[in-house]
Amino acid sequence: MHLENLEQFLSPKQWFQSGHGPRYRQLSRYLQTAITDGTLTAGTQIPPERDIAKFANVSRVTVRNAMSKLIQENLIAQKQGSGSYVRELPAEHRLEQSLSSLTSFTEYMEQRGFSSSSIVLSHGIHRPTPNEMLILGLSPQEKVARVQRLRSADNTPLALETSSLPVDILPNTASVDISLYKVLRASGNAPVRAIQRINANNVSAQHAELLQVTKGTAVLQIDRTAYLDTGRPIELTSGFYRSDVYEFVAELRLEKHD
Repeated sequence: MHLENLEQFLSPKQWFQSGHGPRYRQLSRYLQTAITDGTLTAGTQIPPERDIAKFANVSRVTVRNAMSKLIQENLIAQKQGSGSYVRELPAEHRLEQSLSSLTSFTEYMEQRGFSSSSIVLSHGIHRPTPNEMLILGLSPQEKVARVQRLRSADNTPLALETSSLPVDILPNTASVDISLYKVLRASGNAPVRAIQRINANNVSAQHAELLQVTKGTAVLQIDRTAYLDTGRPIELTSGFYRSDVYEFVAELRLEKHD
C-alpha cells in the first residue's frame, strides 16, 4: 500500500456505513477483507497509527482497537522497532473443497466441523428464464421453483446461492431451509452427478453487504447443473462464494495408453 494511495484507500466512503456497528469493527473488517482478497499482500507494511487515523478520519484509539483485532486473528504481525506487517494468510482461513465429489454445502461444513446455517432470502414458483428453460429442459408454459439463500458457517456468511428446479422435483419451496439436498433425498430426487463452471467475478454492492465484504471484492462465481441417474437435469444453482475463504482442488491423473 503506497502512501500516495492511502488517502483514497482509507477514506470513510470505502469502509464506513452508518448503523453497521462501531467504527473500529468496520475498519477492522475492511482491512481484513483487503488482506484476505490480496489487496494487501503478505509482507506489506501497515502505515503508522497517526496516518491511518488521519485518512480514515478516526481517533488513534479506534485504529489501535481495529489493529488489535487483526493481530488476534493472526493477520498482522508486529515487529519490534520496524512496525506492523501483513502475515501470510493462515491455512485455517481457507476451506479446501474437492471438485471431484458432489457434496452439499451443509454436508461439507459438517465434515469440517463447522455449524452451517442458511437464511432464505426469497423463494417461490416462477416462470422460467430462457437460461432455466435451456438447461432444465422446460417449456415456456412450465414453472420453475426458485430459492435464494445466504449460506453461513459459524455465523460467518460464505456464499450466496440461487437454485432453480422443475416444480415436479421441488413442489414446495418453503420446505428448503438449511439443506436442499436433504429435501431432495427425502423425495427420492437427489442428483448423482453435476457439472460446475467456475469464474472470477467482482461482487456488487448488494451482494457485498450480504457477504460482509467490500464492494468490488473478487469472488468465485460457480454455476452448477445437477442430474438424476436417468440423465435428467434437475438443479441449476448459481452462487457467489468468498474467495478469501474458498479454494477448489481437483486431482488429475495421467491416462495410461497401451
